[in-house]
Order: sequence, then structure tokens, then C-alpha cells
Amino acid sequence: MARIDAISSGYYRIPLETTLSDSMHGAMTAFELNTVVLRDADGVEGVGYTYTCGRNGAAIEALLQRDFPDLLLGEEADRIEHIWNRIWWAQHYGGRGGPTVLALSALDIALWDLKARKLGQPLWSLLGGHDDRVTCYAGGIDLDLPLEALLAQTDGNLGRGFRAIKMKVGRSRLAEDVERVAAMRRHLGEGFPLMADANMKWSADDAIRAARAFQPYGLTWLEEPIIPDDVAGYARLVREGGVPVAAGENLRTLWEFKQYIAAGAVTFPEPDVTNCGGITPFIKIAHLAEAFNLPVTSHGAHDVTVHLLAAVPNGSYLEAHGFGLDRFIAEPLRIENGLAIAPSRPGHGIVFDWAGLESVRA
Repeated sequence: MARIDAISSGYYRIPLETTLSDSMHGAMTAFELNTVVLRDADGVEGVGYTYTCGRNGAAIEALLQRDFPDLLLGEEADRIEHIWNRIWWAQHYGGRGGPTVLALSALDIALWDLKARKLGQPLWSLLGGHDDRVTCYAGGIDLDLPLEALLAQTDGNLGRGFRAIKMKVGRSRLAEDVERVAAMRRHLGEGFPLMADANMKWSADDAIRAARAFQPYGLTWLEEPIIPDDVAGYARLVREGGVPVAAGENLRTLWEFKQYIAAGAVTFPEPDVTNCGGITPFIKIAHLAEAFNLPVTSHGAHDVTVHLLAAVPNGSYLEAHGFGLDRFIAEPLRIENGLAIAPSRPGHGIVFDWAGLESVRA
């Protein structure tokens, strides 16, 4: 395999078409996109990316420009585990989490894209090739939408081919959340997959109280109702809440997922490939979940993650996230009757409109 001889990065701020909101991040009008392009000595390129809710993108860009090249250039491109560990330990003391792991995630995605392109294989096939069709849900970021607008948004997503829906909860009064979940259940009908996401809003006691209040409405899961640091609180919630629990979008390492899974603190482990360290740990997390007979779901970055869930036998729902890149990529994610289709193009198949992104460069 040829050695890596070039790395370049980009930093962009992408306005959202409508203001999005959840219980802890507040109103979001834009998100940040950080990209990385690797080229090997044969001229083959790999592309990776990560994103933020609007802050810290400049720190990620600084790492990709200043720190990573010295650790990467000249390395054999297919030695992905070696490169991952080299960068992880070189950056560990000053950056075990946060921007460092997001930057590493983008780089790791680019390495796997390069490898798959070199082999002429779609990423999902290279990583395991279980099934190129993945169940998918529309991930609404919609806490502050009036109920009528929430239902209208849902109808729009149904019209786009989605057959599962996630809504936000975590309003100031639990009764308001229950009323909105009940309305969504009536609107969608019994048995239709419906998830609710609280974005770390509650204590363990409040989360248990909310889960019990949501029990009559048959949620597929209650997502991230507690801060990610409270593993014991999540374990209590799983035991006492009576509703399946998804968590993991704010966990940054394989070892954090191990703590959750071993403690019985999660029903649907939910890594985000752009902030858990990339494809290398994401696949390990998926196999760890499989060893405990758990399904693995995902957070964000659906254009890459469709490959990862398609690769493994325990892949569950893919989230089609509100921070979408459809305006800036050649072929957005295809949804057919509730299933996301993993592209058959070599690599992850994402082709950025680099000229278009120039208009939103940060």
C-alpha cells in the first residue's frame, strides 16, 4: 500500500434552513463542518468529516492543520490501526476527548474511504457486508415547534419515505411532553416506531418518572435523558423506567461504551462515527454490543453511517439527522419504504461540492 503524502482540511459554517431546537443546546441556526482529504503516493484520495453544533470547529481545524500532519505523512495508508493508535496516544494527555477525538474521527473516516476506494469496494462491503438496506428514522430537532407544526413535519417525513420518527422531549413541564408524545402516537397509529430524545435534560429520578409516563405510548426508545457521565443513573433507568433506552452520542471512546454495556445501562448503544474516534472504534462498539446481544443504532452523519450499520448483523435504526449535507453532496442518502440504501460506489461514496462549500467557509 502506498504511503500518505498529502493532507488538507476545510472548515465551514453551514446555515440551517430552519432554526432547530432541543432541551439543552437551545436554538441552533447553523452547524460547523470540518473536512479532511488524504492522498496517497498513487494519487488515490480519501475524504472524511466531522461536525459540531456550532462551536469548537476552529479547534478541530487547528489540530488537522498543525498537529496531525507530522503524525500522519509518510505512514502506509492501509495501516489504519497503527495510525489510529499513533495519533490517539500522541494527543492523549492534552486531548483524550473533545475536539481531538472529533478530528481523529474525520481522519479515520478518510483512511477507510481511501482504503475502500483503492480496493474498488463500497465501504459497507469491505467492513463486513451484512445487508445494504438499513432501517431508518427521521431524527427531528423540534422541541419548540408548535404541535401542529410538529405533526406537519412528521407528515413531510412520511412523504419522503420514512417509516420511523423521532421527536424531542424535555420541555419545562413533563405534562407538555406527555401531551405531545400522545398526540404523535395518535397521529402515527399503534405500532408505528416512535422514539423520543431528551438531550440530557433530566436527573435519573426525573428520567425514570418521564419513562413511566411515556410507557402507554409504546416508544421504541427514550434517548439520552441523562448526562452521559451518570452510568449508574442510566442503569437505574433501564431497570426501573420500563422503556428501552438509547445512549452514546456523547460518549467518545470504546471504553466508555464498555462501561455502559457491562453495567446494563443502555438498550440501544448509539455511537456517532464523527465523535467516537471514527469507523475503527465504531465497528468495535458494534461488535461489543453484538457480544451482549444488543442492537446498535447511530447518531448523526447518516451518509457515512449507513455503511457501518449495513456492515454488521446487529445494526438497528439509522438516524437521518437534521444536520444534513444534501445541499453540498452529489448523491444524498436514498430512502425507500423506510429503508436507507447503502451506496454501491467505491468508498463511502460521498462527493462534496467543494466549490459550493467555499461560500460557507468559516
